[in-house]
Amino acid sequence: MEKIAIDAVLNRIEETTGQDANPRIAAIVHRMVRDLFYMIEDLDIQPEEFWAGLNYLAEAGRSGELGLIAPGLGFDHFLDLRMDEAEARAGISGGTPRTIEGPLYVAGAPVAQGEARLDDGTDDGEVLVMEGQVFDGTGRPLRDAKVEVWHANSMGNYSYFDPTQSAFNLRRTIVTDSEGRYRLRSIVPVGYSVPPDGATDRLLKKLDRHGTRPAHIHFFVSAPGHRKLTTQINIDGDPYLWDDFAFATREGLVPPVTRVADAAAMQALGVNKPFSLIRFNFTLHADNAGAPHAEVARPRAAATA
Repeated sequence: MEKIAIDAVLNRIEETTGQDANPRIAAIVHRMVRDLFYMIEDLDIQPEEFWAGLNYLAEAGRSGELGLIAPGLGFDHFLDLRMDEAEARAGISGGTPRTIEGPLYVAGAPVAQGEARLDDGTDDGEVLVMEGQVFDGTGRPLRDAKVEVWHANSMGNYSYFDPTQSAFNLRRTIVTDSEGRYRLRSIVPVGYSVPPDGATDRLLKKLDRHGTRPAHIHFFVSAPGHRKLTTQINIDGDPYLWDDFAFATREGLVPPVTRVADAAAMQALGVNKPFSLIRFNFTLHADNAGAPHAEVARPRAAATA
């Protein structure tokens, strides 16, 4: 079709919008429809392809995989980069890098003061100790900051979504002490892949891509008067460290992992084999009225112990 004819159809559709329409939603829908019309025209998309795509998205929604497709196509990372730019325009720089939240957070995890053990003792994976401090932008330790942490087990599965695990296994909220310190004991997670033959897997295979994430640990870090940080650290040495299908690996979020084999340290921890140690500090930015909200409103799972 000629551009004039396409524009005429689009104008007629947009003119049906009522005067009481939500202006923001109307602007987004009109732009989305306009871009899709031109994509259909430019790529000569056939009716069978259009309906196959629509049915694919409906299936992905029913199976709960849209939360995997979005990061897999780079949307989550792109939104992070846009937030970085918005903060820079507001004069915010430095601090701990943000990266994607992912779809597997569960609200309501038990709260611990200063330190916590995350695992329930049933996983035979390698013991992990992670510790550090939370600072403000001036380097001052932040007391009573909340460090929410969640990660996969040694099979790459997350509690709540994996019914074989106990409630809130590998999930806690740790409140920092007077020196901003937190400490956790857990097991070293492994990476995971998207569900085999699911909607995400089928799409990635069409693109000749894999659907694997490196081993990682998620965090929300927050404190009164400061911008909430959404981030994750990756486990150094993972073969997919810089080949994450979700594009979430960022410089500054790959701390060194120390293998501790000292007998006294193992005895103090109550283990009889070497364990891994990660030291990592978080730096939060102060609230800034000129920057967009750091707290992203989105549907999340919630559970009780």
